[in-house]
Amino acid sequence: MKRFFLRSALIGFSMLAGGLHAAPARGPVVLAAASLQESLNAAADTWAAKGHPRPVLSFAASSTLARQVQAGAPADLFISADEDWMDALEKKQFLRAGTRVDLLSNRLVLVAPASSRIQITIRPGFPLGAALGKGRLATGAVDSVPAGLYAKEALTKLGVWPQVAGKLAPAESVRAALALVARGEAPLGVVYATDALADKRVRVVATFPENSHAPIRYPVAALAASRNGDTEGFRRFLLSPEGRGVFRPYGFGSR
Repeated sequence: MKRFFLRSALIGFSMLAGGLHAAPARGPVVLAAASLQESLNAAADTWAAKGHPRPVLSFAASSTLARQVQAGAPADLFISADEDWMDALEKKQFLRAGTRVDLLSNRLVLVAPASSRIQITIRPGFPLGAALGKGRLATGAVDSVPAGLYAKEALTKLGVWPQVAGKLAPAESVRAALALVARGEAPLGVVYATDALADKRVRVVATFPENSHAPIRYPVAALAASRNGDTEGFRRFLLSPEGRGVFRPYGFGSR
């Protein structure tokens, strides 16, 4: 009888150990700027097709994600839409040393609903306030969201900021600002060129001169707290010619 129970226990333990061993591995948790939704999902699919666990993707404004990291959110990789928020994490040693690299670049554009007939040329002093009429300019929050920070910088350098400072519709992310324009709730918005490509309900009215704002770069880095074995592999894949190539059809440039 004792031998029977011992054998049963050993079989049960063996099955449990086998079950634990067979549990599917989890891909790295990636915190990424909202403007990367379509392109990073495509990159994750390509990586998973190679036999790796698919990364778990979480999108929001870079400012929101950086604060989540600082608050101890469990994550493995961070892709920011600007360098300032990555700088903030690096300064506080939240990044794994030696893993930060500029991944992508973008452009800043003025968009309107697809049905809008607004025509405007971006140049110093251009009449943006008059073009808005009684409407508001959709942007990311200009004190925290990267797209909003770039928008304020460009409009200030072009001498247009006083026209629109009181006419903003600030949003929690660039995609939220895009949605305001796409739904016709704002006659104009400032977003990334890649966002405009992602939604057929908007059209690009004009592109901001590159010298009107700091270069739009997307740095990527592994987080110091990461314990996922696939983190470095996925980071290297994103930086590879194949990985960067996934982003190109979505309008991103490579850095």
